[in-house]
Amino acid sequence: MIRVRFAPTPSGHLYISSARVALANFLHARRHGGQVLLRLDDLDPDRTKPVYAESMMQDLRWMGIAWDACIRQSERMPLYENSIERLKRSGRLYPCFESEEELRAKQDYRRKRGQPTIYDRAMLQLTPEQRAAAEAGGKRPHWRFRLSGRILEWPDLIMGSRQAKLPSVSDPVLVYADGRPAPLLASVVDDIDTGITHIIRADDNAANTGIQIELFEALGANASRLTFAHLPQIGDAPRDGGAGSASGRGRAGRRVGSLSVRGLRGDGIEATALVTYLAWEGLAEGGEPAAASDLAGRFSLARLGKVTGGFDPIALMAMNRRALRGMDLAAVADRLPNGATERFWLAIRGSLDLLTEARGWWDVVAGTIVPPVMDEERAFLTTAEALLPAEPWNGTVWQTWTQSLAEATGRDLAAVADPLRLALTGEDHGPDLAHLLPLIGRSRTANRLRIAAA
Repeated sequence: MIRVRFAPTPSGHLYISSARVALANFLHARRHGGQVLLRLDDLDPDRTKPVYAESMMQDLRWMGIAWDACIRQSERMPLYENSIERLKRSGRLYPCFESEEELRAKQDYRRKRGQPTIYDRAMLQLTPEQRAAAEAGGKRPHWRFRLSGRILEWPDLIMGSRQAKLPSVSDPVLVYADGRPAPLLASVVDDIDTGITHIIRADDNAANTGIQIELFEALGANASRLTFAHLPQIGDAPRDGGAGSASGRGRAGRRVGSLSVRGLRGDGIEATALVTYLAWEGLAEGGEPAAASDLAGRFSLARLGKVTGGFDPIALMAMNRRALRGMDLAAVADRLPNGATERFWLAIRGSLDLLTEARGWWDVVAGTIVPPVMDEERAFLTTAEALLPAEPWNGTVWQTWTQSLAEATGRDLAAVADPLRLALTGEDHGPDLAHLLPLIGRSRTANRLRIAAA
């Protein structure tokens, strides 16, 4: 069975880039009848907070992303400690006593001479006596993982064939001086323990893949059962419509990274709009906004391009309009003004960018607004009031009224409708007045015409 994991570090709210990774994992797993593990990488108490973990889970649920199990790394220390001891016994972990300053000095020295700046493995030459002397002097080692020096190749479901040249990679620090496992080690231990089969993540993590494969094997697991997929970085859509430079995409990616799902929710973006927009490049066909669970059958990692088109807020807003247009009253009733009816919702839903705009249109049909004074249209508005049909009003009142006004004034229908819209709603565009006018009613209509003609 396919088993994937989404592994955020709860040091802040859920951002767009992470939400896209979570969604890709969920859609891939659900399409193939697999399982989703939510893993909270909360080993660093100085960076991670329980409140952010809860915030992330709330946002994932809002997006419709479910998981079959949830684990917290902070509760799994014995498992990591056992793996650390195993790697020490096999000789793959070795102690290092250099300070950060010493390591920087070594790198600077080699850089100035045009030499590779990878770690020189000097500590592998440490004698037992030298190690004992360092520890007696109060030094506590960090521990590096000795890489094999192989050249590894693997297929990526999105990026195609990939390669890692381990001779050009420094032996990574997997255990800090205080005994804490580095995230890289904890992640591999968890992937083995939980039976992860597919690692789907952002491409900025791809550089660690070769190390992870080696570590996977060093811990006695079969790395060949792992499948990797790296999502191209999401960035701002180029304003000129062209393909920006690589450096430009990097800067854009950081700007987009500051957008949180929570912030978009607060701005009025609908869950179906966001998940459909984030999944769009991986969908076999477009279609209308849909819940995450309904998108799974059409989603394919292989369809995702190697370079993303970018995050386009205009396109997201267009998707949000489409989402609102297809929602029935039950889906929004608890977020509409008190008293809002199905008739009202059906009248306005096709004209909303954000649901929060419904408040303004409720004021138009059921409250009080002050239209602008239209001196140049005084005579026309006076005639319009005089020709107002008697109630009751139905769906034909707008057509009847405007037709009679056009005949009385000699104007075409557009020249009739535009000043009436402004006088009755205070806006120069919006929902179809054929639907709004019966909701506004004759009394409000007449009063607003008089105010605009004053």
